[in-house]
Amino acid sequence: MKRRDLIKLGMLAGGSAILSSSGLSSAAGYINRDLEIRNTKLKKSPADTQKPKFSNGSGEGDMPFSPLILNPFIDPLPIPQPLQQTDPRTWGGPAVNPSEHQIWVKPKEFYRIKLEVAPHSFSSSRVLFSDGTEMAKLPDSTIYGFNGTFPGPMIHATYGRPAIVRFENHLGNNPYGLDLGDFGRPVFLTHLHNGHSAPESDGNPFHRHHSYEPGEVCDNLYLNWPPDGDPREKQSFLWYHDHTHENTSTNVYKGMVGLYTLYDPDFDCGDETKGLRLPGFEYDIPMALYDCRLDDGVTPHNGLDQDGLPHPENLGKLFFGHYPNHGFVGDIFTVNGKAYPYLEVKRRKYRLRFLDCSIARWYELMLMTGTPRLEPGMDGQWQLDNAQQAMRFTLIAGDGGLRATPLDRNIIALAPAKRREVVVDFSRYMDGSPTQKGDVVYLCNILTMDEGRKPDGREGEIVPMVKIIIGDDPDVPDLSMVPPVLRELPPLPPQSYLNGLRHRRFELERDGDTWTINDEPFDPTISLADVPKNSEEVWIIENGGGGWVHPMHLHQEEHRVIRRDDNPPFPEDQVKEDVIALGEGEEVRVYRKFRTFTGRYVAHCHNLAHEDHAMMFGWTIVP
Repeated sequence: MKRRDLIKLGMLAGGSAILSSSGLSSAAGYINRDLEIRNTKLKKSPADTQKPKFSNGSGEGDMPFSPLILNPFIDPLPIPQPLQQTDPRTWGGPAVNPSEHQIWVKPKEFYRIKLEVAPHSFSSSRVLFSDGTEMAKLPDSTIYGFNGTFPGPMIHATYGRPAIVRFENHLGNNPYGLDLGDFGRPVFLTHLHNGHSAPESDGNPFHRHHSYEPGEVCDNLYLNWPPDGDPREKQSFLWYHDHTHENTSTNVYKGMVGLYTLYDPDFDCGDETKGLRLPGFEYDIPMALYDCRLDDGVTPHNGLDQDGLPHPENLGKLFFGHYPNHGFVGDIFTVNGKAYPYLEVKRRKYRLRFLDCSIARWYELMLMTGTPRLEPGMDGQWQLDNAQQAMRFTLIAGDGGLRATPLDRNIIALAPAKRREVVVDFSRYMDGSPTQKGDVVYLCNILTMDEGRKPDGREGEIVPMVKIIIGDDPDVPDLSMVPPVLRELPPLPPQSYLNGLRHRRFELERDGDTWTINDEPFDPTISLADVPKNSEEVWIIENGGGGWVHPMHLHQEEHRVIRRDDNPPFPEDQVKEDVIALGEGEEVRVYRKFRTFTGRYVAHCHNLAHEDHAMMFGWTIVP
């Protein structure tokens, strides 16, 4: 299929041609790129194109072009390792208090995580700035990180093993003497997205309006059990992040992101010799996708409470479009905290767990061959010439856990906060021919997004994000498999039953510089829905239009999509989810249950600039 034909398919945001690549799946041959119709935005240098803008309550401001990463694919992909448990008797500070928790189950695992100020290196590459300044290495950026890393530590959780995670605020300390920059607040409110957690461990601003200040600690209890004890409700890949009211975007962008894999003993257990036998051990790799923008030292820092001056001392360090209300997109793509890393793989199957932890950017991922070429002034900085699709993904899981059956896809689409888990066989190409040691395949983003309003579609911009190098055969035979049946899903009730449930409608709109839901900005004193415990409801989430897209996140339990507008759910929707990818003017109906706990929760847009500008509502489970 030629790229011009790909464009004809159009970009139907939120779950149609983007989220469902079935129209591409049946196409014979490769998806090729026609160079003669390359997008006219490709420029020779940053100086040749107008600076991108961001919008906030004070008007528009310029954003810099990041320095050019001249030597991509020289840093290995960081692969998160499981966090080690610690003895709570060694923690100091207050003891864990069972009375603070609505349901207390004796924990079997204990983790201690410190929020710390630390330096972070996005790349060890030489860099070139737009004024001609060249540096042998990109300067480190200052982050607020879980245990001082980005992403933060990965908790390797297991069903049946409740865990206490103590979060401690050490952001009042600056042991490295770092410049803290002019964005981000040294506070935290950690949300396990989307753990089945009581309100006091959910880390949401409706339950606790303020955040934890320096010196304060929070003990979250993650029960690691499914609602009603139903194994069909089990999840597999979560993440945790800051949820500070009105500052979620700045703190997440500054590094408050961590990973949480959740295994099911003897079924989906990470051991490819047991249960489903999905790829495990070192062949199970999370990939957190995050775009950023680095300071050029000459762009003024505009926005609320900013000085409107350039900051040459921040040259090459993280830049944030201060308090943007539309959204914020970067021009450098990172995976697990590294810009353009490489990954050497064995000739066998791998499980890749994709997380979109960007502030606003949507992605479409493909596995492609081609030749990287530097493109200054372009989002991503690098393009892939002569790009051809090389391999396919086997989709096995979404936000809420395993699918009922695997689904072959050419493209994996991600909205902010969404997760997709896939299996890729690196022993052969999609035409059946074997790979050879030294072959190279690139994980690419093919979706253009110039600003936070919405993706612009497939405009011929193919950004190689990870260089995947085919290595040796595995030391032992590949025992993993992708079974034809993964996990049975709880059945959706018949339509006649759904018609009799309580229906609630929530409309996402814009009022000046404020985002609203049902005409109201977020108010932590108001609950828009009081839902009886153990009830079932249909929630109708409507995008009010205006040329925007919204990834809408519902806390507490996963939902099931019933319909998109007047259409049945897409194949990718046919799984438990916690984020609804809403296209322009789209209406999505979901079926929800409200089990286990009572108390206060929130729902909000996960374009975090929209959330910070009040596109969130509180709701309550009542006895």
